[in-house]
Amino acid sequence: MAFRSWKRLLLLGRQNTFAKAWRSRRGVPSLYWKRCCHWSAGKSLDPEVRAFLEENTEVTSSGHLTPEIRLRLLTPRCKFWKEKPDLWPYGDPFWAIYWPGGQALSRYILDNPRVVKGRSVLDLGSGCGATAIAAVMSGASQVLANDIDPIAGMAMILNCELNHLNPFPITIKNIINSEAGNWDLIVLGDMFYDEQLADGLHHWLKKCIRIQQTEVLIGDPGRHQFLSHSIRSQLHKVIEYSLPEYTRQENNGLTSSIVWSYQPSNSLENC
Repeated sequence: MAFRSWKRLLLLGRQNTFAKAWRSRRGVPSLYWKRCCHWSAGKSLDPEVRAFLEENTEVTSSGHLTPEIRLRLLTPRCKFWKEKPDLWPYGDPFWAIYWPGGQALSRYILDNPRVVKGRSVLDLGSGCGATAIAAVMSGASQVLANDIDPIAGMAMILNCELNHLNPFPITIKNIINSEAGNWDLIVLGDMFYDEQLADGLHHWLKKCIRIQQTEVLIGDPGRHQFLSHSIRSQLHKVIEYSLPEYTRQENNGLTSSIVWSYQPSNSLENC
């Protein structure tokens, strides 16, 4: 299947256009809640894009760790599951897969609402927006979702509608290497699939912790690029989830996904 093919490429950590985009796009000097370029409540979507996404994705809540959350995803019943990826007109739809790291983060937040309740949360590399949605459901005071793909931002609004939520702010800029925003919690899942991107994340997250005392939670199913990176020695395992059979089949047999707390030992030192 065509989309299984590009999923395998990402899971194996080979370079792809998405990773290159994260590395190359520069964040603006300061991104705060009221200053970011975003979609929010009341923002209308392009009718043509909305119609395309609604026609070519399936609304589902099964086969994942969070049946409470309904999402528009690419599934084997969708037309483009078997089509060549380059026929999809809006760039690689990485947002249309509910990746294992994001599933683990979302499940953890739903089960432990105290982690986000009354706090400001940045969902970095938000994709389908599931973890941001989980944070809203669990009582976060402010949620900002970030993804460099504008179509992902549109899909997140559709997913908010599915879950009867007002859309949260969504920024489509690359904020890695920007100033450390004043967030209580940063969550990111499945972002360590490229070594150079992982290096940039490591440096920026450490800066956020040093300057703002931000808490960082990372979701990852144990990809080689993550476990072999130097950040691994500064992680504390929070919880491990067994993945549902459907998710295992669609992720090369990965059986579990883990939530990690990032606690760099030198967080008080200069980066």
